[in-house]
Amino acid sequence: MTSSPAPELRARSQARSATVDWADPTPESIRGRVVLDDNLHVLTELPDACIDLIYVDPPFNTRKKQSLQTIKTIRDINGDRIGFHNNQYRSIKLSETTYTDIWNDYIGFLEPRVRAFHRVLKRTGSLYFHIDYREVHYCKILLDMIFGRTCFLNEVIWAYDYGARTKTRWPTKHDNILVYARDRSAYYFDINAVDRLPYMAPGLVSPEKAARGKTPTDTWWHTVVPTNGRERLGYPTQKPMGILRRIVQASCPPGGLVADFFAGSGTTAAAALEHGCQFLSVDDTLEAFQTQQRRFAEESGIEYLTSDGDSKWMVCRAEPPQLSIGTPKVG
Repeated sequence: MTSSPAPELRARSQARSATVDWADPTPESIRGRVVLDDNLHVLTELPDACIDLIYVDPPFNTRKKQSLQTIKTIRDINGDRIGFHNNQYRSIKLSETTYTDIWNDYIGFLEPRVRAFHRVLKRTGSLYFHIDYREVHYCKILLDMIFGRTCFLNEVIWAYDYGARTKTRWPTKHDNILVYARDRSAYYFDINAVDRLPYMAPGLVSPEKAARGKTPTDTWWHTVVPTNGRERLGYPTQKPMGILRRIVQASCPPGGLVADFFAGSGTTAAAALEHGCQFLSVDDTLEAFQTQQRRFAEESGIEYLTSDGDSKWMVCRAEPPQLSIGTPKVG
């Protein structure tokens, strides 16, 4: 379903209609593009071999509604929770973000998008496909079919220790990130650019090695975005900056182009900017678009785009926090 930009988009953002030159996904004057649209629509407009690194975190097909509440607490002797020094507090819900993560033909939804990822990657490019235990085995088969089994580089395990623990099976505390090269003989990878980790037993290595630290393996221990942390933007599936920073540092040359086609809160784009790369950040939800508007409000050279679904693009010129748009189409 497609909907045209609402009148307030034109009135409040002073947007202009434009034909976007997708043959040059990020011109030199633009550090990044945030796009509100179905990613498959954007992918069909991109030329072959134009992107250095793709990271995607598609819906996990959890078969349930995902939600995140933002609350504040105030002192109240009749409150619903106990805090510091056993004081009573009352919770006030400020907002709630939800979406339904149910896909009846999940692989059918992914396949045309994965084929497009393969087409738009440069020969030196890589794909990081972030998923969890529910669908990872089916996705691996799909990716092998399109990229080729020889182009599979790694299964990175992101391990964390957060959330409830079931007593009916082993608690699930990891995600899977499948890493593929566009060309096994030519892909970019710089292990020396990534953060180093302390040795667990520094006394067993030389002082020089202990001071330098060790390079990460294919198992990454990293906390989720803390509920009350400075990184938290109020987006239900926000991924931590430390994970995306490591991916971009290792697999995109400085000045390259990083793309995320399920962009959510824009962490991939933020990591790209930090590394001196350009970005293309695409999502089909209004909430993701507005979250990124707020996130990059102080950044220069960011272009915000939405379309009417027929290659007619609106380039938003207002300051991002004041932008108001109509209901986006649902992918």
